Amino acid sequence: MTRSFLAMCAVLAALALVACTTPQPTVSRNDIDALAQSIQALGPDVNPAEAQQAATIAYTYSQQLKQDWNVTDPAIIHNAKIINGFREKGLCNDWAEAMTKRLRQENFRTLDLHWATSPPTPLRIIHHSASISAKGDTMYDGIILDPWRYSGALFWAPVREDTRYNWAPRLEVRERLLNGSLPY
Repeated sequence: MTRSFLAMCAVLAALALVACTTPQPTVSRNDIDALAQSIQALGPDVNPAEAQQAATIAYTYSQQLKQDWNVTDPAIIHNAKIINGFREKGLCNDWAEAMTKRLRQENFRTLDLHWATSPPTPLRIIHHSASISAKGDTMYDGIILDPWRYSGALFWAPVREDTRYNWAPRLEVRERLLNGSLPY
């Protein structure tokens, strides 16, 4: 009985580990093209080639960072690995910083990049991501580019339609945290 109980525990543990792993995200040309079309639709002056380049980088760089940072688990579990010293990078602010920095290297003429932050709430911790908009527009008019949410598989949506988070400019959230107007 003890042997079969231990065997059953081992099987359950193995199944739990498999359930917690994240598969390598697959990206198709259709995925990239859909994001490129949405970026281009941000404004009449958005250059189609820049929109395509931004979309390609957003998808491919997310996958590169997933490999570089050895992200093999859901985001929350990966965060715990970082906090406990098992991984060095992969918190949401790491993804936001890396994505924003990489996209800025392109020196887009018709697009602006933003660092978006969702302030902490009683049930959710602070979250950071990159955002892209037409030149001169605010981050609220743009598209959120969030590779952290699905552990390297890029999530994107218009900022105003991403109801999972309450996005605001990073510096605005920082100021509200520092002056005490945010209670968390």
